[in-house]
Amino acid sequence: MMANRSRLMTLNAMNNATRLLGNAPDFLMTVRSAELVAATDVTTLITGESGTGKELLARHIHHNSPRYDRDFIAVNCATLQENLAESLLFGHRKGAFSGADRSHQGFIAAAAGGTLFLDEVAELPLNVQAKLLRFLESGEICPLGETAARQIDARIIAATNRNLAQAVSEGLFREDLFFRLNIVPLELPPLRQRQGDIPLLVEAFTRQLAENHGLPAPRFTAAVIRQLSTYHWPGNLRELRNLCERLLILSPGKAIAVTNLPTEIRQPAEVRQPGFKLPPQGIHLDSLETDFIQQALAQTHGNKSRAARLLGLTRDTLLYRLKKYAID
Repeated sequence: MMANRSRLMTLNAMNNATRLLGNAPDFLMTVRSAELVAATDVTTLITGESGTGKELLARHIHHNSPRYDRDFIAVNCATLQENLAESLLFGHRKGAFSGADRSHQGFIAAAAGGTLFLDEVAELPLNVQAKLLRFLESGEICPLGETAARQIDARIIAATNRNLAQAVSEGLFREDLFFRLNIVPLELPPLRQRQGDIPLLVEAFTRQLAENHGLPAPRFTAAVIRQLSTYHWPGNLRELRNLCERLLILSPGKAIAVTNLPTEIRQPAEVRQPGFKLPPQGIHLDSLETDFIQQALAQTHGNKSRAARLLGLTRDTLLYRLKKYAID
């Protein structure tokens, strides 16, 4: 480990190796902690905004652990249907419920000997959280339709971009599961706190993408790099990589000028207008929130999952607010 130079993580993904590098002190500290964690089987919780590279860090832990030659299985909990989440994670026997026309071992059993990465773990329904806690404490799972528990040796790495402590206080996440996951927390800093890493990241992303697409890499002027370094990057590494790919496709082998950048990046932060301006007389926040919830439900014809997505909430958070405001 070398703290005074770029840190390079080469991760054996299923398609191409993905590289993440940087010199930012907070980033290097997280990487060093991850390498210490990798030597153990301790449960780990990775936090950070969307797009900061949480899955990459989880893969890094797996590939530097004694389990490196076994499976790494990544599951996005936000994509699991609420009524199927339990059977998908813990498995089920054929005939255990309507539509179960064959047995399914579940993701935990599939990761036996290896690592199961639970991304967006805050999205798990409360009943599934309880079963996950039991597995973490005992190593046992009991698939739906079976009466006998079975022992499974699988390491769990979880990640979230949400404030789990707040979710616990709102009754949306089990406190005991939070403590069990949070044994060794690893926090990835947002890209806006790693501005000095942007030149390294632009070079790495562009080189990798040019090789993937078979195109000559564009050249970034110093003015462009300065402009990129002042942007706030709400989408973090994912947004920067997407920009590099767009510029590669549109301007292969050419010099990129500031005028080639998207408007939101060219526009200085100090003149960028907020999306909502607070009126001088103020607002009633509860009334405004109630109105937005009702509009979302109307647009989705009462579909709570879709309404939650429109509002940028989890379904459980929306249900909590529906109860709070007595919205039918």
